[in-house]
Amino acid sequence: MEGLMRAGVLHQPHDLRVEEVSIPTVGPDDVLIRVRFNGLCGTDSTEYTKGPMMVPLNVAHPGSGHVGPTTLGHEFIGEVVEAGVNAQAMMGKRLACGAGVSCGTCPRCRQGRTNLCERYYTLGLSIHGGLAEYVAAPAAICVEIPAECSDENAALAQPLAVGIHSVRRANVQPGQRVALLGMGAIGSFICASLIGRGAVVTAMDIDESRLDVATRLGAQNTHLLSRSDTSATLTEKFSDGFDVVFETSGVDGGAERAYALTALGGTVVLVGLNKNPQSLVLAGVVLREINTITTVAHVCATDLPEALELLTKHPLADILLDRVVSLDDVVEGGLERLATGQATGKILVDPRRA
Repeated sequence: MEGLMRAGVLHQPHDLRVEEVSIPTVGPDDVLIRVRFNGLCGTDSTEYTKGPMMVPLNVAHPGSGHVGPTTLGHEFIGEVVEAGVNAQAMMGKRLACGAGVSCGTCPRCRQGRTNLCERYYTLGLSIHGGLAEYVAAPAAICVEIPAECSDENAALAQPLAVGIHSVRRANVQPGQRVALLGMGAIGSFICASLIGRGAVVTAMDIDESRLDVATRLGAQNTHLLSRSDTSATLTEKFSDGFDVVFETSGVDGGAERAYALTALGGTVVLVGLNKNPQSLVLAGVVLREINTITTVAHVCATDLPEALELLTKHPLADILLDRVVSLDDVVEGGLERLATGQATGKILVDPRRA
């Protein structure tokens, strides 16, 4: 397909322009997707306000080779309107895209850990993505959306897959006591990923409204954190500890609080990113045999289909969706709302909306 389309292109921090660009071409293994929704996340907002951190505006990305202004958007769904010669079976289908592209041949890819590929790159962060009317994507990282799953719910599949991957990494078992430290976007998707796993979930946050969301997502217990909740006071309040603690906030002191809340022989899952040096006494971690797990992104082949299945059986859009905005309103109504903390849930962009 030839012609022009409208896209949200990041040129520099605080300089995202909705402009006309060429409709991308497809290779033999690619599909061209007419975008129905593109979800915005904290990473998009950070790149817009503080970047470039991941977007290769000035230096070529080693995996994608792309450098320069970049169309954002790594959480997108849509309908295939053109397919390469090896992807004809996808023609006309409604797809969710995992966005992360792996080589398939490096040692980690051969182990099935495609999120750790040596040449990994992400559509919408490392190269042009789905904040546009059309996007080209490898067919291998796209999954057909079940007919019973609405577009609004399917648009949550990529971030939900990240939550599912975190829960899978933790190997959460029925009956385990699980704590979620932080109920922002990723905390909410981890909470949703625990649906049906039989765990007893306690959600913790400084925001009462976020705890209300956690309850709607199935958390059996909530705890409103206060500024006075140190590691010592939390240990006293939850003396039995938790079998699994997800630290999703990434705030200073978050890891310390997570270890303090963990029971003997339990597991801490570090999810939130914090690049500041952290003070942490490891003696107690060692003496209590606390397992430490980290997690990043998702494995498309397993986590994305599970996310779509969960969203089909348990629609979450009514709980997790803040609003839908047009491409023209992506800065003020989307990225700025995220950056200033005004967003109460997921913001979707509909490039078809006037």
